[in-house]
Amino acid sequence: MSNPQQLRFSKEHEWLSPAEDGVSTIGITEFAANQLGDVVYAQLPEAGDTVTAGETCGELESTKSVSDLYSPVTGEVVESNQAVVDDPSLVNTAPFEGGWLFKVRVSEEPKDLLSADEYTEFSGN
Repeated sequence: MSNPQQLRFSKEHEWLSPAEDGVSTIGITEFAANQLGDVVYAQLPEAGDTVTAGETCGELESTKSVSDLYSPVTGEVVESNQAVVDDPSLVNTAPFEGGWLFKVRVSEEPKDLLSADEYTEFSGN
């Protein structure tokens, strides 16, 4: 498995795209999706919600368990991925493309995000 080089990663297994006009896209990594198993339900933050780096902002439910979703950045949610709410399996089949979770207008990015290589080493994959 290879993690896209342009992304940054949290130790909670979320990824963050480079900001475009101050907005970054957030999702969970392929490693996390595989660990969860088949995702059957996604509760995502909604547009207008404020998220805080390192704090929970939603949850993903799989056939194995329910896992909290953490925001890797602080900011205002500008969009949630309705396609994932309608078809949560996108998290498993396309975690870096169609399975993204939400977009945030970033007001504060933490300093402890990992590069793709650092995340690969951290996760052991």
